[in-house]
This record gives sequence, structure tokens and C-alpha cells, in this order.
Amino acid sequence: MSEPDADALVFFGATGDLAYKKIFPALQAMARRDHLHVPVIGVAKSGWGLDQFRARARESVETHGGFDPAAFDRLAGRLRYVDGDYADPGTFAALRRELGDARRPAHYLAIPPTLFGPVVEQLGRSDCARGARVIVEKPFGRDLASARALNQTLLGAFDEASIFRIDHYLGKEPVQNLVYFRFANSFLEPVWNRNHVASVQITMAEDFGVQGRGAFYEEAGAIRDVVQNHLLQVLANLAMEPPVSTDSEAVRDEKVKVLRAIPSLRPADVVRGQFRGYRGEKGVAPDSQVETFAAVKLRVNNWRWQGVPFYIRAGKCLPVTATEVLVRFHRPPALYTAEAPPPNHIRFRISPDVAIALGAMVKAPGERVAGRAAELLAVRHPDAAEMDAYERLLGDAMRGNSTEFAREDYVEEAWRIVEPVLGIETSVAEYDPRTWGPDTIADLVAGDGPWHDPVTTGHDR
Repeated sequence: MSEPDADALVFFGATGDLAYKKIFPALQAMARRDHLHVPVIGVAKSGWGLDQFRARARESVETHGGFDPAAFDRLAGRLRYVDGDYADPGTFAALRRELGDARRPAHYLAIPPTLFGPVVEQLGRSDCARGARVIVEKPFGRDLASARALNQTLLGAFDEASIFRIDHYLGKEPVQNLVYFRFANSFLEPVWNRNHVASVQITMAEDFGVQGRGAFYEEAGAIRDVVQNHLLQVLANLAMEPPVSTDSEAVRDEKVKVLRAIPSLRPADVVRGQFRGYRGEKGVAPDSQVETFAAVKLRVNNWRWQGVPFYIRAGKCLPVTATEVLVRFHRPPALYTAEAPPPNHIRFRISPDVAIALGAMVKAPGERVAGRAAELLAVRHPDAAEMDAYERLLGDAMRGNSTEFAREDYVEEAWRIVEPVLGIETSVAEYDPRTWGPDTIADLVAGDGPWHDPVTTGHDR
């Protein structure tokens, strides 16, 4: 049964950085597609009025969204603003008045996690949570205990079906395409298992550092920042069983099953690294042990994937900015050829461009029976951003489609997997910028390697 659409959008942190860079551009894009038909109420403590708020929205789309006069006029006409402290019940009384006849608002918490609890409690006390949804920006806690505490806070005012934990990575077209490609092509299913797949590698590389956000990164590190959320989601999309229907809960059930089959990480499963120069960044401790690079080895202990290693690697100051998946198949025997040819593979390029390619061997020209590697490119899109992730996910939340949002049990399982290696008392290995991390990562994939290093463009092979 379809959920009723939200009849208002409220976003807290309306004058903040996230709103400026992402939310206003997404809202203008929704207006451009005629997908925005409800009041949009910003809440913040800035001493502003509605005119200043609209001016901020216009500056945002001019800077980050590509100003569209007609679409922006439609958006501006729907904007409302409530100024006040989140600890003041009067702010929420004013919000209730601004909501007017709206009875199914969606409240988006584009605010620091420390404010989630106070805002949710005030929403409950002010009757603003009745019939409403809440959209929570990641991170969903810092560890398993804090994730459970956050979930209890959210469940104090909203039921689980009304909680939308937004991870923008799941709104990306190529991430969604992983699931579609798997289940819309019958040729893949017979080989998508332990009998044919030797290993899976997921690499998220960034060629830049912390970009002045050293204090934030000191509280996060690579495992918390992208492995626990973005990259485990990619793994779940690759490894999940076919859902019994397209219903949101059926899809999310299968993703949770994947995480439940993954044993918690051990220190021996992890290589942590830190790029040379990180400790000189503003806000970074001179003896910091925070990882800017992490490589982990995971197992999915179910019938389909038993014995297949899944490797995740993520880091800053690497040679390129790219996210790529390589599914490597078992090597064929050396019968017809003089030596065993290299294994076939399927490569999914997630960013910055989008590609799906099949790695195969073909005969090299000449008299000798010798081969050369080739890739059969199934699809390539130079521009992966047809619809921005925030536009897609905000629209889904407004419609009540929770498919691409993390459920409570999923969040807790993801933290359970990584928690044993959070803050472990081991030193991080230093690596030079523009390299692929510490040398010891080769040991992690021993017998299953080598590592697949993405190149600058997905079709250059």
C-alpha cells in the first residue's frame, strides 16, 4: 500500500552549510520538475526574517545549483521561515502555527548529531511529530552504543516506518544501478556466487586531503566516515539476495541479511594508514593516530558467498578520485593455452563517471596462440549526475518511499561489524600522498590480489 505524500517540508539547520550547498539546489531541481507542491519551512537561529532566508536560497542556487528563474520563483513562493533556539518551546509553537493545516510534515534534521535529541523531543512535545516523518542526516551515531541511543531517541517520537536515515550515497544513480544490473540480467545469476567469484574489491579513492576539516576528521577517520556507511551499502547491493518484491521492506530485509552474515572485523582484517602531512593540518593532533586510509577484509558467511573475500579500501591523498568495484572470477585452467590466462572480471565504475565493463581474454594478433586482455564496455556515461542524490532522496522521503534509507537494524549491524577496530591501540602506517596507501595492503589481499587500482577515466584500459 502506497504511503501518503508529505504535505509540508521542514528543515532544521536552514541557514547552515548543508542547506546552502545541497538542500536549496535540490529543492530548486524538484520545483523545476514540478515535484514540489508543499510549503517549505526553514528553522534556524540566525536572527533572520523571510526576506533574508529567500536571499540565502537564491545565493545558494546561483552558487551551487545553476539559477533557474522560473523554478526558483516557484520555490521562493513556498518558502517559510521560523527563527528561534532549538531549546526554546516557543520555537516549536511557532513552527506548529506555520504548519497551519499540514498534518503529515517531513522534518529534515540538517543539523549536528548532538542536536538530534533535543529537536526530536521538542517535536514530540509540541505535537509537530504527530503523523509526521523525520529525515536524519548521517552519521547515525559514532559506535554501536551511540547508534542504539539515537534510535531510542528517534523512536520516542516517531515509529520506525516514519524515520528516514538519509545517506546521500544511496541516492546516486550508479549505486542504484548495481542492484538493477544484478537482477534485470539473467546471464549474471548463474555465476554470481562462490562457485565462480574468487573475490570482490571495492575502492573509494580521493586525490585530496581533509580540505581544512581536520578537526572533524579527527573525530571520524576513514572507517567511520565512509566504510561503515557508504561502502558497506555498496557491498550489500552487490551481495544481497533477490527481494521477494519491490516493496521497500522486502529490499531492506535482504540488505540486513547480508550484514548479519558478516562476522565482526578483527584487527588482523584491517590496514590503517595516514598520509604524510596530515598531522600538520589545522585541528589535527600532532601525534594523531586517526586513519585517513583503511583497507578491510570481510567475509559473508551465507550459502551464496561462503569463502569469497570482500575487500574494501578507502583513503585520502590517493592518486585519483574514483570509486570502483571489481568482481574477479576464478582463473580458467591452462588447457588450450600455454599458461593459465588471467581471471575474467566485471567492473562497476561508480564515480566520477559511470561504467559497467566485462574483462575478457582475446587472442593477440599473430601466429602464436597467445592472448591479451580486453574489456567489453556495457555502458559508459561521462556524467553520472543526471539527478542529484539529494533531490532523489528528498523526493523519496516526501513520498514515503523508504527503500534507499537505512533501517534501525541495518545501522546497528553495520556498527557491530566495524566496532572492534574503532580506536584500536595500534599505530597507523604512514604513506606518501599520491600513492595507494601503506605497502602492507598487499599482505591483506595475499592470494587474492593484486589490488585493482582505478585510473583517471573508467574507459582507459
